[in-house]
Amino acid sequence: MNIINILDEIERVDPEINERINPRRSAIKNMSSLGSKIALAGIPLALSSLFKKAYGQQSTTVINDVLNFALTLEYLEAEFYTQGLLSSAITSAATPAAIGALTTIRDHENQHVAFLKSVLGAAAVAKPNFDFTAKNTFPTVFSNYDTFLAVAQVFEDTGVRAYKGQAPALLGNKVVLTAALNIHSVEARHAAHIRYMRRGRGGAAAAVKPWITGANDTGIGAAVDKSYAGEANVTQAMVNITTLPGVGGNISTNAATEAFDEPLTKAQILEIVTPFLA
Repeated sequence: MNIINILDEIERVDPEINERINPRRSAIKNMSSLGSKIALAGIPLALSSLFKKAYGQQSTTVINDVLNFALTLEYLEAEFYTQGLLSSAITSAATPAAIGALTTIRDHENQHVAFLKSVLGAAAVAKPNFDFTAKNTFPTVFSNYDTFLAVAQVFEDTGVRAYKGQAPALLGNKVVLTAALNIHSVEARHAAHIRYMRRGRGGAAAAVKPWITGANDTGIGAAVDKSYAGEANVTQAMVNITTLPGVGGNISTNAATEAFDEPLTKAQILEIVTPFLA
């Protein structure tokens, strides 16, 4: 979920990235040669060889401040799903299909970790200790399946918004933008499927949709408000969407908020993640 942050910082440090990496068509051809059916979640592994070739002894700022920050976030998601799938309380409450979905998501996050570690080499930070209760905000995260899914939803929704926050900085480099948006689409599917799983459970999540509706639609209260800050926005390109005609009247506020994911900044992401660090 953090590959766009990485590419943004690399391009900032090295403005001549387009000259240092293979020409666009050649790079795309190299990536395509991996096979038309390559899993999108595996794209970071394909990119790692390009980064190594292009940068070699690149800035320690990029290596230490950006890549290791991204690696820490990927550790968090990968460890969350790993611990969840080791909990008998979670696996006994989940259907076989749900366990399969959670296993796939865990594997994707582990692939992201492997990619970052392959780029960093010996400079990679060790996996930190995590507190997935968020300082006892979610004390039943690994003993209550519904709580586990709710926290998973927050992580995935946050990741999707993090990608969008960095995408504009990549518009000048179509190769890395294409790769980053492919990864972004994987995270978006994670978010939508976790939401679908929660809706199927009913209860407080019975009205959850595959997309974000309004400022905080998780059903778990204000503790996760920061992950949904700005999602109640109904104005895009200086136009109030609710003033536009739709079927049977103007577009509703819910529909206006559902149509767009609002971006999150790096500072906002750090504020969201910090409570989950031990």
